[in-house]
Amino acid sequence: MSTADALAPSPCVKVCTLDATKSWCTGCYRTLGEIAEWRALEVAERLAVLRAIEQRRAQWSTRADAQSASLQHAFDR
Repeated sequence: MSTADALAPSPCVKVCTLDATKSWCTGCYRTLGEIAEWRALEVAERLAVLRAIEQRRAQWSTRADAQSASLQHAFDR
């Protein structure tokens, strides 16, 4: 295991599914570019990606919750 792997392990959760726009993984929230570059990234760069993932997860989870509530409202009519 490299130092980078020990200090900033991959966020991969082995659920590799692309979203509808095919720009990010719904399992780990990385973009295709981030996935492809991960092994070559320095620790600081990996940590930046991990911070971006947390922001995406929060943003996209909120959006998904809103869409789910909208669909539920449509079915409740």
